[in-house]
Amino acid sequence: MRVTSMIPVLDAANIDEVSAFWAGLLGGTVEVEEDWHTISVDGEHVMDVQLAPDHVRPEWPDGQPQQVHLDITVDDIAAAHEEAVALGAVPLEHKDLTAPSGFQVYAPAGHPFCLCWGE
Repeated sequence: MRVTSMIPVLDAANIDEVSAFWAGLLGGTVEVEEDWHTISVDGEHVMDVQLAPDHVRPEWPDGQPQQVHLDITVDDIAAAHEEAVALGAVPLEHKDLTAPSGFQVYAPAGHPFCLCWGE
């Protein structure tokens, strides 16, 4: 599998507050879509924030666990899908892998991740 990028994606009940915080801390900007914000620094895509209305802020070291998932962009989704499944990842939904672009969510032993393609 050839990975072309990997982006951390944060869940947030208040997407505006969370994306503004990270953009401010990193010296970046926010591109706003309805339930998805993209944070760029010096024109480089560095992080995303997705709306998760039921998200509860993590506590450390006890209490609500930390949460994060990765978006991994690949150049060949069919090959990447086969490799991820062979390594033990389980698709959490079934997307059309022949579409020109999209994402497929998987659950390995730990945090979920998405294989993304196109765009």
